[in-house]
Amino acid sequence: MRILIASTAYYFRLDGQDVFTLNLAEGLAQRGHTVLSLFTSDSGKPGSDERNGVRLEALNSIHLAWLHPEAYMPAFFGAKVRSVFDDFQPEIVHVQDHFPVCRAVVHEAKKRKIKIVGTNHFMPENVAQYVPVLSRVKPLFNWIAWRWVLSCYNHLDMVTAQSRASADLIRANGLRVPVYPVSCGINFNRFHPLPSVDRLAVRARYGLDPSCTLFLFVGRLEQEKRVDVLLHALKKLNRNDVQLVIAGRGTAQNELQTLAKSLGVWDRVRFTGFVPNEDLTALLNSIDIFTMPSEAELLSIASLEAMACGRPLLLANAVALPELVTHGVNGYLFKPGDPEDAARYMSLLADHPEQWEAMGKASLEKAQAHSLENTIQRYETLYKDALK
Repeated sequence: MRILIASTAYYFRLDGQDVFTLNLAEGLAQRGHTVLSLFTSDSGKPGSDERNGVRLEALNSIHLAWLHPEAYMPAFFGAKVRSVFDDFQPEIVHVQDHFPVCRAVVHEAKKRKIKIVGTNHFMPENVAQYVPVLSRVKPLFNWIAWRWVLSCYNHLDMVTAQSRASADLIRANGLRVPVYPVSCGINFNRFHPLPSVDRLAVRARYGLDPSCTLFLFVGRLEQEKRVDVLLHALKKLNRNDVQLVIAGRGTAQNELQTLAKSLGVWDRVRFTGFVPNEDLTALLNSIDIFTMPSEAELLSIASLEAMACGRPLLLANAVALPELVTHGVNGYLFKPGDPEDAARYMSLLADHPEQWEAMGKASLEKAQAHSLENTIQRYETLYKDALK
């Protein structure tokens, strides 16, 4: 098949949507399909390239640094979109969001009567921090945000969502076309247990305490991730044998560091900054428990990566995260936004290291259903169904 995949970005932001888009495109190319990825340039200039069998077409853009360091708006790109369709002649189109690039691609595909699949990665919480006044009126803000999504996605032939919860969510908010839950998938070639890893050396590389129980968060440091809940939980925990490791970058980093100092937990927190992909598997194998406090996760690729490395989990009981945890078996779920409940389970996990191995094995077993190979095969089937 000739498949055109459109997204706001492709690989430079490395958030969940980017990771999925890259894995999907390269996975399809490895299975013999002809794949083109169309996205907004992160240099401001349009360009063409090829990466691991995927043809890349970057659109002219304007850097919106005042909004976010990684925000780019496409500009004067209509002719380029039309020329890509003329040249590539896709059999099917797969869009990853409802923003300008994908809207233009949907418009062009509809004109040419090409079937369109869309994956939703969006929740209103993802943009709430950029509209602080309106987002305080949550019912109105959510209604406007979902209408924005549906004005695009209700014109597609089918929609996918990363989990049962995310499929139910978009359906409940007014999606009229068929929606199917399909995991983003996890690459077991990259993420897997490393029994021989030198845990002490990895901890030393990142300045982590070798004698502490390590709870690791990996992700963008944005308000929606609710890392502040973990810092408040650490304050309530009030013990020196636990260290919280925060890996990632984002606009909330300075705010979180200031909060850690004001709470008096700075000496028990380690901000590592961005962890390169080539180091992440070793880091995941060198910590004790993975934690995700976000209340806006439609699946959580970072949690899946930790599961694939055999780690116990401590996740917020919100949206799709409960689909990754069997409470008390491969980890625990705490009340969303509740530092006291999070602290209770952090203490429970820290006090019972003899349970970590069994919990990690249960995480690994649970992750098997999310293999990237299964995800790629599922999308092949959905594309064929759409073409029929």
